[in-house]
Amino acid sequence: MQQMYHELKGTGEKRILLLHGWGCSSATMSPLARDLQRSAQVLSVDFPGHGRTPNPPEVWGVPEYAEALKALLTELSFTPCAVIAHSFGARVAIYLASEYSGLFTQLLLTGAAGIRPKQSNEAKARQSGYQRMKQLAGTMRKVGFLKPAADRLQEAAVQKYGSADYKALSPEMRQTFSRIVNLDLTDRLGRIQQPTLLIWGEKDDATPLWMGQQMEKDIPDAGLVVFERGSHFAFLEQSARFLLIARNFFHLG
Repeated sequence: MQQMYHELKGTGEKRILLLHGWGCSSATMSPLARDLQRSAQVLSVDFPGHGRTPNPPEVWGVPEYAEALKALLTELSFTPCAVIAHSFGARVAIYLASEYSGLFTQLLLTGAAGIRPKQSNEAKARQSGYQRMKQLAGTMRKVGFLKPAADRLQEAAVQKYGSADYKALSPEMRQTFSRIVNLDLTDRLGRIQQPTLLIWGEKDDATPLWMGQQMEKDIPDAGLVVFERGSHFAFLEQSARFLLIARNFFHLG
């Protein structure tokens, strides 16, 4: 299993795992780590393909990321632990919590991804346009001397129709990204047994507020706190408030 860069700091009986979002790294969570490690053991990781951890050895999905993280937690004897997870990190946390009930004690999920978004007519049109160009590139690629032109056409399709996150990735990581975002974890939410706190930015446009409201409804023991005017990174924009809530939730002094 691929090793992940990680930092373990702090003292205390409480163990807290910090999981960053897609396109970020453990550095994104460092303001939280610096505060929490005053009274808890805090483990921060760089997921494969992020920060100081190399890309995964092949195309991965959420299950592979989850199993790699579980292997690290086992190696460090860092279970059971509480977890704070943002965006993609919450995908991994949801998968693990629903798969292994004894791994986590509490979950604090912020701007959590994992529910398939509702597709607008504009998004459907963009998806259709991308698929047409991709299919044409695939047909051209079957003719040997047209392969370079096919590669250029497919990259043009990505640049025209792809999301900012998708366009920024290498061809190898684009396949991983597609596998991740196309996995809907909705049916796993009801299997989460741990107390779960959801903190959401009111103006989050990456994981809209309705997703947090749906998670609150589907996770048996969940509560939702909305940060007014907060974005997808509300936990950083209002970090003092976030940390106060987190400390109360985890019963930290």
